[in-house]
Amino acid sequence: MRAAIFTVDSGIYKAKAESAAASALKRMLEQVGFEVKAAGVLPQEREVLSTVLRQLSDSGSVELILTTGAVGYQEGDCAPEAVADVAEILLPGIPEALRAYNLRYSKSSMMERMLAGIRKKTLIINLPESAKRAKDDMEYILLETVQVVENISL
Repeated sequence: MRAAIFTVDSGIYKAKAESAAASALKRMLEQVGFEVKAAGVLPQEREVLSTVLRQLSDSGSVELILTTGAVGYQEGDCAPEAVADVAEILLPGIPEALRAYNLRYSKSSMMERMLAGIRKKTLIINLPESAKRAKDDMEYILLETVQVVENISL
């Protein structure tokens, strides 16, 4: 199984800094057998993110793409729109489950607009930008994520 992880944050992108969330997710995915083919930071630009998601999905180079960040309601938060632009099938249960899970910790999680979907044979999931939240969320859905990836790869 192959994956890509991108943090969507213009500030981190301009600073050419590393993403703590992407690093944490990379370690987790590798522990369960994923080969992380790409990891990095992208600017908060819908067209850029949509293009990257489309190219990776269409090339068949990865079966899972995780994005962190840009899931709020402020200007520039575009990760859900980028997934909506490219997904052939939306999976609303994933973000609904994550929001419900996170309500235990913070009521503000109901304001997040995470989205998940499938394009070709690639599962795409938006996660929060916080390294702790992204890691916790991925742990919560990890078994189901692996199952979906295995099923769509057949």
